[in-house]
Amino acid sequence: MIALRATRESGLSLRDREGMTSTAAPSTTDSELDAVFAPIFDRIAAGAVEREVDRRLPFDEVSWLKEAKFGALRVPVEFGGYGVNVRQLFRLLIDLAAAESNLPQALRVHWSFVEDQLLAEAGPERERWLRAVAAGTLVGNAITEPGVGAVDRYRTRLTRDGDRLLLNGVKYYSTGSLFADHILVAADSDGERLGVLVDADADGVVQHDDWDGFGQRLTASGTTEFTDVVVAPDRVLGRGYGVAGPTYGTAYLQLVQLAVLAGIAARAERDAREWVSARTRTYTHAAADLPREDPLVQQVIGKLSAAAFTARAAVLAVAEVLDGVLDAGAKDEKDLVAAELAAAQAQLGVIDIVLDATTRLFELGGASIVSERLRLDRHWRNARTISVHNPALFKARAVGDYLLNGTDLPFGWSAGERKTGTPASANTESADSSTVRSEAATR
Repeated sequence: MIALRATRESGLSLRDREGMTSTAAPSTTDSELDAVFAPIFDRIAAGAVEREVDRRLPFDEVSWLKEAKFGALRVPVEFGGYGVNVRQLFRLLIDLAAAESNLPQALRVHWSFVEDQLLAEAGPERERWLRAVAAGTLVGNAITEPGVGAVDRYRTRLTRDGDRLLLNGVKYYSTGSLFADHILVAADSDGERLGVLVDADADGVVQHDDWDGFGQRLTASGTTEFTDVVVAPDRVLGRGYGVAGPTYGTAYLQLVQLAVLAGIAARAERDAREWVSARTRTYTHAAADLPREDPLVQQVIGKLSAAAFTARAAVLAVAEVLDGVLDAGAKDEKDLVAAELAAAQAQLGVIDIVLDATTRLFELGGASIVSERLRLDRHWRNARTISVHNPALFKARAVGDYLLNGTDLPFGWSAGERKTGTPASANTESADSSTVRSEAATR
């Protein structure tokens, strides 16, 4: 990824960084966070079906989160944030996803940007951005390109025109950028891949809500065009996709998607339970007069509950692994591999149980449960859409190859080729260098 690499390069421990959050002593407790955000999540959840029907992007809901400094959860208290650890962040992302699954995904790259600032060297620039986030600033993304837009074939260019730097190109999957103040753009400059931070309302920036997927329709994941956008030198963030090596960034960003799935499972179980509880009609051959008293119906609800519990537990378990990686300095390759493996294994488990749960809920009723008014199908559509990000088909093979042969896991190797004589795993003594495609795309 563009972000999440500064600690590897500097070699400094996070414990030595001014204002860095530690898992040992989070600045804000879970109960304090719930007191702030639970009422907001309830307000957001109340309009979820209506937004889905009308395809109304959640601008108001994003503003509620901004007012409560949701984007500053990981920002240290001294800079105006909550100072939470990774587990606390993902705990709230699951709850937000249960209210509106589009929102955590829309903020996915924002969390990456914040993490990058936390890992940066202490100084005025780091403090400036952390305070800006605490004041409500949100960062979106424009990384992936349509067509051939892999990281080694970007057509988006940052070029010099006299004393100006100009950005030109077209991006797709610009998740969350319509809600953002700044857009993190991946661009090529004379063969070097850079991260560029652009104001969302800058001249020459045009955004479209043209994402046409059947799920996650409200993430604002469409096209962004950049035409002669002037970029200040201090907005060029340096090499991002050109640094080869392991990073916890791919695990971190994958975990956001898994938090969305866990939230979908929780909402699906809740919606199904509420629907059954209020239902009085059943079948002549049913085992009970009321659906909620029918043992077969109870069994389905029990399985939905188990799916929600398991998905949540898996996400929080990986989050705790990431907290441990950060506390240790995020520079030991064994720790980074362990985090990537944990996220990949969780992905393979969570996807299956959530897709099964969001399908199984329709067994609870007859034709009435597929009513457009209920929109219970959105849970499966959203889960199916999220689950194809960084496809599990390839991830399962990579995990198996790693465990059997010690082959490198598919980190977002930005340079495309990792030249090393030994694999990260101790399962084998040597390995050939290989080209590993980045998983940096937000879709």
